[in-house]
Amino acid sequence: MDFSDIAEQLHFNPVEGRIWLQDRRMALLSVDVLGALRRELVDSLGLEAARRMFTRLGYAAGSGDAELAWKVRSHQSQLDIIAAGAQLHALEGFVQAEPVHIEIDSTRGYCYSEFFWNHGFEDEIHIANHGVGHESACWMGIGYTSGFLSKIMGKRILAREVECRAMGQTKCRVIAKPVESWDDPEEDLHYLGFTPAQQTRVSVPAGMATADSLSPPPPANAHPEPSQAGLIGSSASFTSVLHKVRRVATTRATVLLSGESGVGKSAVAREVHRWSTRIDKPFVELNCAAIPEQLIESELFGVERGAYSGATESRPGRFESANGGTLFLDEIGILSFSAQGKLLRVLQNGEFERLGSTRTIKLDVRVVAATNEDLPQAVKEGRFREDLFYRINVFPIYIPPLRERRDDLPLLIEYFIRRLSALHGRHVPGITPRALQAVLNHKWPGNIREFENVIERGIILADDGESLDLRHLFSVDTTLGNSSLMRLTEMGTLVKSSTLTVGEEPPASGTAAPMPTTLDEWARVAISQQNTQLADVEDALVNAALAEAGGNISKAASLLGLTRAQLDYRVKRNGRV
Repeated sequence: MDFSDIAEQLHFNPVEGRIWLQDRRMALLSVDVLGALRRELVDSLGLEAARRMFTRLGYAAGSGDAELAWKVRSHQSQLDIIAAGAQLHALEGFVQAEPVHIEIDSTRGYCYSEFFWNHGFEDEIHIANHGVGHESACWMGIGYTSGFLSKIMGKRILAREVECRAMGQTKCRVIAKPVESWDDPEEDLHYLGFTPAQQTRVSVPAGMATADSLSPPPPANAHPEPSQAGLIGSSASFTSVLHKVRRVATTRATVLLSGESGVGKSAVAREVHRWSTRIDKPFVELNCAAIPEQLIESELFGVERGAYSGATESRPGRFESANGGTLFLDEIGILSFSAQGKLLRVLQNGEFERLGSTRTIKLDVRVVAATNEDLPQAVKEGRFREDLFYRINVFPIYIPPLRERRDDLPLLIEYFIRRLSALHGRHVPGITPRALQAVLNHKWPGNIREFENVIERGIILADDGESLDLRHLFSVDTTLGNSSLMRLTEMGTLVKSSTLTVGEEPPASGTAAPMPTTLDEWARVAISQQNTQLADVEDALVNAALAEAGGNISKAASLLGLTRAQLDYRVKRNGRV
């Protein structure tokens, strides 16, 4: 059976050290390393405990691949979806499955599968380490098959290796059927962790599949609910930020968030508030850059009637509104010296006066400040008070740009597709492999803000029931791809993925799209695209400069021969920051 739909889910980016199987990051390990690990575990834990650990590890892998099979073949038969399990198992280098007999009855929830395993590595390394014995050795494979079929069928399916090369047979033969169809399922169930609580257990990594994970698979267009957390991600850099947030949240310390524009400082500030003891109190947000300088003090500290022309009534400021809760001050670096002095007093004593008043107000507000400016440099240049900087820099948290947390992109894609589809009344089931490939390799100079805008544009442009593709996500002049990205051909060899222009179909297998080598050629390619306009070309140049400069406006401006102010105007005009 053709499994190009499965193989095209696999993408390699050796320059960045990433391998993706659809939206899951993978890693290549040599069989020698896996053999050494297996030997170490057998020697330290014993044969039974090691077997149990590897079987459960395989179960988790099979359960995960079942979800991938549902996504890729949601409109095909259940037999085709089950076949994807064997194809994924082969694609991942475990074993080649040779079907002997397969019987499926969806109405009864019955599944019987029998097949030979060829070229498996588990029996090879077991024989090399322990020789031929009386026990089967393909532990991960058995766990994988049980996990995959259980997820697909929505009930416990138990696979058993009835013949194995590690037992002296010429081939490994596996049978899988429902637990109740076996006369003695307990012999294998305890390797999967389905054992009474009083039995001896081996500690396994958190999150590994258990009996609780054997729920029926969701429909192809269903998505898991988002977590209660306001932040989405699982990468190492994201986890580090989340750890710091939760450590500081329960204290009274002032927090300073830094990072490029669009990285989600507001969301992190809300997370600090959400994990604090002030969760039932107000969260008040003020973007200092959005308030005229002459009004910033009245916005922060309030104003008394008659304090200035136009002040016809007294009103509280943001500090009073946030009393007992959290005040988030974004773009704090632009505050005037007068406002900085009053802010310092509030942070030190919790006291201030409204504009035009001599009455001192005392309150309890937790301040979270944020900036994308280099505040230490601003202090050196005399634009920011040194004493205020040290007061707000009690607990600094740096939020990494999106290009440094690409492992979070699949989670963000799923989250934004689900949320924005509901917002705009559209049904968008997912994203195509080549669009996912482009998303994973785009540098995202606008960070989360740009990412959300791109997904939202795609949701609006896509038809109901249509997955997001390149033409939905990126403007017509945007060239996508990465010279370091590689794909798997039908012959099993790695080749460089071709660079695509939005609206262009992928080139035929084995051919690469020619790249323009001069500015004139580039211009001709751009103008040949339907509806290309001068504004599109300018936008593409701005994006390219920002990507090359790593989001640094000043550096990008020098690349384009512009002043910082000129480029900053264009960036803000196009909604990039």
